[in-house]
Amino acid sequence: MIQLPFPVQDANPGSGDSPFGDLPKWNLDDLYTGEDAPELKRDLDWLEQACSSFAEDYEGKLKDLDAAGFLDCVLRNEKINQVAGRIMSFAGLRYYQQTTDAGRTKFMSDTQEKITNFTTPLVFFTLEINRLDDDHLETLYAQNADLARYKPVFDRIRAMKPYQLSDEMEKFLHDLGVVGDAWERLFDETIAGLEFEVEGETLNIEGTLNLLTDPDRARREAGARELAAVFTGNVRTFARVHNTQAKEKEIVDRWRGMETPQTGRHLSNQVEPEVVEALRNAVVAAYPKLSHRYYELKRKWLGLDVMQVWDRNAPLPMEDPKSVHWGQAEKLVMDAYSAFDPRMGEIAAPFFTKGWIDAGVKPGKAPGAFAHPTVTNVHPYVMLNYLGKPRDVMTLAHELGHGVHQVLAAGQGEMLSSTPLTLAETASVFGEMLTFRKMLDQAGSTTERKVLLAGKVEDMINTVVRQIAFYDFECKLHDARRGGELTPDDINALWMSVQAESLGPAFEYMEGYETFWAYIPHFVHSPFYVYAYAFGDGLVNALYAVYAEGDEGFEDKYFDMLKAGGSKHHKELLAPFGLDASDPAFWDKGLSMISGMIDELEAMEE
Repeated sequence: MIQLPFPVQDANPGSGDSPFGDLPKWNLDDLYTGEDAPELKRDLDWLEQACSSFAEDYEGKLKDLDAAGFLDCVLRNEKINQVAGRIMSFAGLRYYQQTTDAGRTKFMSDTQEKITNFTTPLVFFTLEINRLDDDHLETLYAQNADLARYKPVFDRIRAMKPYQLSDEMEKFLHDLGVVGDAWERLFDETIAGLEFEVEGETLNIEGTLNLLTDPDRARREAGARELAAVFTGNVRTFARVHNTQAKEKEIVDRWRGMETPQTGRHLSNQVEPEVVEALRNAVVAAYPKLSHRYYELKRKWLGLDVMQVWDRNAPLPMEDPKSVHWGQAEKLVMDAYSAFDPRMGEIAAPFFTKGWIDAGVKPGKAPGAFAHPTVTNVHPYVMLNYLGKPRDVMTLAHELGHGVHQVLAAGQGEMLSSTPLTLAETASVFGEMLTFRKMLDQAGSTTERKVLLAGKVEDMINTVVRQIAFYDFECKLHDARRGGELTPDDINALWMSVQAESLGPAFEYMEGYETFWAYIPHFVHSPFYVYAYAFGDGLVNALYAVYAEGDEGFEDKYFDMLKAGGSKHHKELLAPFGLDASDPAFWDKGLSMISGMIDELEAMEE
């Protein structure tokens, strides 16, 4: 293992003279102080022994345990998950800081292989749980309330029962997982290593994508054309990654007997396929009154006969192009959170003061943004690529919402804190809505209000319309891959088949735009993840409507929902608010909020 000669908090490239202020960076010491930290070696040694003794003590014996013995078994498994999660969180976060650093890549790869090897003997645990009779488990729950707390975990495990393979095959697939991870790392490292030459300047992908929001149309076009050129130049690599990942998924799904490529995601999200289908159909049916209508408005504002793809996220002509200083962004978000409930502000504050946010754009740093929960006895870490745009403020509000959610859910413990993706977006999108409403209340003119409304509509279109279009693209991609290898042109055609439908007649598409599927990480890391964004946005729109109507005790009910983590189904979580996501009308209610904002924008034109 390569040893780095410095503590991890100093391993970040400095943010330099940022025009946005003193951008925070991670201090990972709360996980480990470095690759050579004695605590890391101690935990790796403990994990190896703990996995071995767990298998020795329990393999083949779960059916004979009484309630107290079964609880001890669960608690030991939970501790193993916690230690393994802590180690991999440290390795992963360091890697995402500098994905092009060979030492960090090797450290993460070696660590992943060790943990995979250590935990392979534990595969029996879920397999044996699925062999137990329902009546036997119910009897154990009745005998021990502490064990009964874990019933939602067992229910999730047992949902996979129809798709379970032999013990030997499950161990084989467990070990093979590191190969799939290698393809994901190839994607990450390729994306992070791309260089784009725009007007004599060399940029990474974040800096180039940022040009698509530049007020200067010529710079937007230059950025878009360079993205297209570089993606086209690398499209064979990206096509190989997608072909391999999709084929691997098809093989595993076929062996498991899963009905569709989406089945595994629906199971992990604890959401019924018909609920997702209702969401998808509602959004697609709403394309004309949402994205098509809004982009026609935007085309007129920009004074264009037809919009190009580099105009989609262009600032409005009346928009003030000044950057948002980091300190101002922090204050906006913190004021919005604290105004909703002081408890929310108190939970969010340490992210800014204790090295829990890494905000600067740096060479080799992973693109995008995320909130990583790490483990329940540490705290989450938020990653941003902050470039001072109003959308970056909303991204901060979004990821901080995830962080608050993860802090609150940590009380459930390692096995119950993890929230299904469909509900994981609730606090993040709600945090965005709080911040947006705060900014709207502070608007000093009709023009400022118009700009804010338009920005929010665009964000919602990106969250709902664009993500459902992504979902349709993935569905088509995985279906097509079952028929054989896909060429880059095949994938390009699938991508374009959903673009015109979702964006509408206001657009023309430049040559090269057909390759823009290549940089979307969710397609590689988490197939069919994307519908969770639309689910979360629709859910929050309905939830916020309840809050705006002055629902008594809303704040307490909201905190209870976040504290529940993954311990309750979406029906149970939404019931206190009088909401039900399985009702098809539920999605129309959420989409109506977006449509209403477009109504207001149209009224401003009269």
